[in-house]
Amino acid sequence: MSKVQLAVIYYSSYGTNHHLAEIAVKAAEEAGAQVRLRKAAETAPQAVIDKVQAWKEFQQKTADVAEAKPEDLQWANAFLFSAPTRFGTVASQMRAFIDTLGPIWQKGDLAGKAVSVMTSAQNLHGGQESTLLGMYTTFAHWGSVIVPPGFTDPAMFKGLGNPYGASSTMGEIKDEVQDIVRYQVRRLLQVAGKLIA
Repeated sequence: MSKVQLAVIYYSSYGTNHHLAEIAVKAAEEAGAQVRLRKAAETAPQAVIDKVQAWKEFQQKTADVAEAKPEDLQWANAFLFSAPTRFGTVASQMRAFIDTLGPIWQKGDLAGKAVSVMTSAQNLHGGQESTLLGMYTTFAHWGSVIVPPGFTDPAMFKGLGNPYGASSTMGEIKDEVQDIVRYQVRRLLQVAGKLIA
């Protein structure tokens, strides 16, 4: 796995997707991959964030995390995205980052690279699956190799397992979901390793 260069790109308002990303980074590093953790830039007005104490506190807590740039995806040969569900689709902050990738997508720099996605929502049926599927549509346009976890491991049959990617409810991430994240990362790295061999 030492040849796998994984970019973990997340957006998080209150910390759930940041925590999912941290679990993924640790699992990838333990497997021997090179990893970059990056966050999608905040696009909400600061005046709005300042009125929501938890959002403001989390923003301050993760101020030192570097913002994602197109160069991070050019460096990587595998991608893992994690962002919350908003009204059944991915948060606009992640879409805004994706919209910056046109120049490298047009050059084919995202094609042929393994990619997977994770998400969360406030409640159990808050649109997680539609968010995951919607993100895979984007990756199909890129020509990336979509790597869902599928029902291919016992971890996927516990908790909130679905075949498209790890998903959590907002807040503390249950042990079963953490197991799914770790499995999803291992599967992504295995496929990426085969693609670059």
